[in-house]
Amino acid sequence: MLHIVNTSHELPVRPGTLGAVSPARSNAIVLVLAFAGITAAIMQTLVVPLIAELPTILGTTASNTSWVITATLLSAAVMTPTSGRLGDLYGKRRLMLICGSLLVIGSIVCATAGSVVPMVAGRALQGAGMGLIPLGISAMRDILPAERLGTSIALMSASMGVGGALGLPIAAAVAQNASWRTLFWGATVLAVVVVILIATLIPAAPVTARGRFDLPGAIGLGVALVCLLLGVSKGADWGWGSPTIIALLAAAVVLVLIWGWYELRVTDPLVDLRVTARPVVLLTNVSSLVIGFAMYAQSLIIPQLLQLPTSTGFGLGQDMLHMGLWMMPGGLMMMLVSPFGARLSHARGPKVSLVLGAAVVAVGYLSAIVLMGSILGLAVAVAISSSGVGLAYGAMPALIMGSVPRSETGSANSFNTLMRSIGTSVSAAIVGVVLSQMTLDLGGGFTVPSRAGFVTGLLLGAGAAAVAAVVATTIPARASALAEQNLEHPVEEDAERPVIAAHAH
Repeated sequence: MLHIVNTSHELPVRPGTLGAVSPARSNAIVLVLAFAGITAAIMQTLVVPLIAELPTILGTTASNTSWVITATLLSAAVMTPTSGRLGDLYGKRRLMLICGSLLVIGSIVCATAGSVVPMVAGRALQGAGMGLIPLGISAMRDILPAERLGTSIALMSASMGVGGALGLPIAAAVAQNASWRTLFWGATVLAVVVVILIATLIPAAPVTARGRFDLPGAIGLGVALVCLLLGVSKGADWGWGSPTIIALLAAAVVLVLIWGWYELRVTDPLVDLRVTARPVVLLTNVSSLVIGFAMYAQSLIIPQLLQLPTSTGFGLGQDMLHMGLWMMPGGLMMMLVSPFGARLSHARGPKVSLVLGAAVVAVGYLSAIVLMGSILGLAVAVAISSSGVGLAYGAMPALIMGSVPRSETGSANSFNTLMRSIGTSVSAAIVGVVLSQMTLDLGGGFTVPSRAGFVTGLLLGAGAAAVAAVVATTIPARASALAEQNLEHPVEEDAERPVIAAHAH
């Protein structure tokens, strides 16, 4: 059964402990961090308009150029928890500058690449810089006044969707009207601006974490994630029953178990699994994984529906640029609903925002099935789903950071981001299998996903969102209320606080 117990030296210090931060300075901090998040997210969708042309551009096969996407996924997954823990130990601002620098270097490498190897290396560096987003969210807790914290975290979380929504049409417009290298030089300029703004406008918060960096834990988790995500992302290409895929997934399971055993015994773990096992943190992470699945299914399905030729009977015949423009309102809706989500979390607790957000995502998917034959209808469905994602994404960091020690906010928030990334990878694999198996023959050996395949994919997204809502309802109400209270109005670090702990009797 559950008991409330008192533990000391775990509660974060009061937000804004750097001293009084003026409203103007607070606004500047929030805008800089949101811009940094948007820039990092843009890097993810930057190459989408180039996918079909990459084999010609780089002089290699389509199979080899698929690593341009895979490398970003793998490096982001491996480096996000690592950068989060390093931020706790050595300063979040310092690590944000390093992540921003990786975005700069990676963009330059891609812009000057003449073959597939440097392009993949540059994309891996860009992926490694994605730790900028959870670090920025965690840093807000250290440097912003309590009254600004909820809305600022929600806004920063929404920046990921805004960056993705803006990146696609902008990248498509540039790719259609200029050299592909212009995309990466533009990304370089954005990343340089991010580094300069962080260096000049973001203050350095005191470092409260102690101990050494857990290098064996970082390596172990990194290898396990590479095995897992490589197996999931390449399953369709290499064959789900192939010895390589089976070996990768089996190795991932074994390595995760060994890693967990090690983390529970080391003095300074990369991820404190005992903190992660607290009900509010554990259930939020599970919800995040499923929400990640639900969110990404939309990104795989709606763009294809918009771009397929009208001769299929359900395609809407849009080019890449117009498809991106029709998808853009979804990202903007994430930004618009974030202040409402923050107010709802403050009034009713972030658990309510998370449950509501997941339910709205499910409604968005179901509306997409009904409105599938209309461009405007799909845009409305995307806006509905994205609004739900905005509510959920704003609630997750609030639940996590309000439930862990201040010295672990970077690590805990990065681990939560990792859960979402795993969810998106699994979504890509499962929805990809569905669309590849349920096809329509257009003649001449040319096939596309069928209408039934798209409907099945949308139903999977709705089902995943519904599961996330159900999981979120199991978050203890008292723990959710304490998380919101601790996030915005914590007592000093030396004080005692109630923590939910599980005891078996």
